Amino acid sequence: MSSGTKRKIAFGGACALAAMICQLQGAAPAPSISQTTPSTAQVAPRSGSPASQPRGANRGAKSASRKPSARERFAAHADALTQAGAAEKGEWGILIADAETGETLFEQNSEKYFVPASNLKLFSTALALTTLGSDYRFHTTLESHGTIAPDGTLSADLVLVGRGDPNLSNRKFPFELKEEFDGPPERTLAELADRLVAKGVKSISGDIVGNDSYFPRERYPSGWEIDDMVWQYGAAVSAIVVDDNTVTLTLTAGQSAGDPVQAELAPATPDFLVENRVATSEPGVKSDLSLTREPAGRSVIVEGTLPAKSAPRKLVLAIQEPAFHAAAILKRLLEQRGVAVNGVARAEHQRLPSAIEPAVLAEHVSVPLSDSIKLVNKISQNLHSEVLLRTAAREACLRALPGAASLACFDLKPDAIFTEFCDPLYAQMGISPDDVIQTDGSGLSRRDLVTPRAIVALLQYARKQPWFAPYYASLPVAGVDGTLEDRLKNSDAAGRIHAKTGSLEHVRTRSGYAETPNGRKLIFSFLGNNQGGKNHEAIDALDGLSLAMIEEFDQRRPSCCKK
Repeated sequence: MSSGTKRKIAFGGACALAAMICQLQGAAPAPSISQTTPSTAQVAPRSGSPASQPRGANRGAKSASRKPSARERFAAHADALTQAGAAEKGEWGILIADAETGETLFEQNSEKYFVPASNLKLFSTALALTTLGSDYRFHTTLESHGTIAPDGTLSADLVLVGRGDPNLSNRKFPFELKEEFDGPPERTLAELADRLVAKGVKSISGDIVGNDSYFPRERYPSGWEIDDMVWQYGAAVSAIVVDDNTVTLTLTAGQSAGDPVQAELAPATPDFLVENRVATSEPGVKSDLSLTREPAGRSVIVEGTLPAKSAPRKLVLAIQEPAFHAAAILKRLLEQRGVAVNGVARAEHQRLPSAIEPAVLAEHVSVPLSDSIKLVNKISQNLHSEVLLRTAAREACLRALPGAASLACFDLKPDAIFTEFCDPLYAQMGISPDDVIQTDGSGLSRRDLVTPRAIVALLQYARKQPWFAPYYASLPVAGVDGTLEDRLKNSDAAGRIHAKTGSLEHVRTRSGYAETPNGRKLIFSFLGNNQGGKNHEAIDALDGLSLAMIEEFDQRRPSCCKK
């Protein structure tokens, strides 16, 4: 899931959906579908009866031959896509508006609550851009209250101070079509270590400390599930984010059945120990793996089988103590560079008051916020969305409370973020009160609720802002990149849908912008909840709705799939 595990399942694809739509369009004109009352069939009177020739019969004949409107044609498609098969048992919220005029073109349950999944990232990234600006940069520093002696000894603790940079990693920016990486995952910390060594530091008398007090210690938002915390999509929230607060466990099978399976963890971490119970099975046998980690436990148990001579299996696991993990990596990197560290690696979650400001010994400045947001929305990165929202709220608090009063901003709890920061901004954006119930920044929480009306209002507001260009550029493009790369290829919707996807168990959502072949600009929100059946059925319905929207609200008849 995009707010969780992502699964890729083969199915008919966009052309099959387009063919379904064309078949519907080639049939008799569809009647208007009421959204409030079920349609009823009328029984035709017998030929020759008085009722067969009512007054105004000619006018009635003209009315009967009227071509269905775009709204009526789309309604027929929506009914066929969401009221059949497994999709019929779920709930659907749909809202389509003309981006230029604001006219509502179609709506269904647009005022009802739905779990948005990762569509909530549309809100968090908009709030970050509104508050911080697209050019905002994060600063991560190495600091100390000590001094560097002539012999190169640093006389106190060395503190890694995190301020919410989500990309202390080896990612390459800007994002272009796919993620790219360069160097080891701890590359940014290695660069900071190099800068410290360049200042002449040869030994450190104190500890290596990871300080993430920039955010209060609230690692897991309300509504996240226990299973989320094991995997990369549920990594702990912290002001220090090294390689997405994850490590990779690589399992390599032996050459013959019965050989031991090698387990390698990179980068090394004190966060947990791996208990490897995996054995090599016969070649060609399906792998069978399970992984167990108790909440707050320091043991990860992996067991099962991998077939002989098979490709290595990589499991990306979440770190539960990011500040401690980062401090341990930094200590190792310094020691590899010949720096003697007399103390230990440890974490610090509160900024202790001091009469003397620490000296900044090295600094890393991030890429612009616009680049960070593009990554968040293209690949649906949960942790990054959480830290962007917290950074925006904290910076807004600091601006509003200068001087000594700003100390309150160091303890800005999630509830305060949503009520004191998010809600007033949503009101400014024209979002109706109570249309958003938010408990996290990523949409991984099962307690988030939004209406399609709120999403369309947000997207309409964004179009008028100076930061709209990077916001729009951050959205996945149908058939091109991000989480929509494999959707709607070779259809009229390819390249014309710029939208955020969302996926949780029983939830599939898609909201964003569309442009028809003749240049009409649309804003839409499609939210599907309580979806049973197989994963692809709800996604197929979203594809069908997207294609029908592009074709029916254009000025021409659709041609289905491009040749």
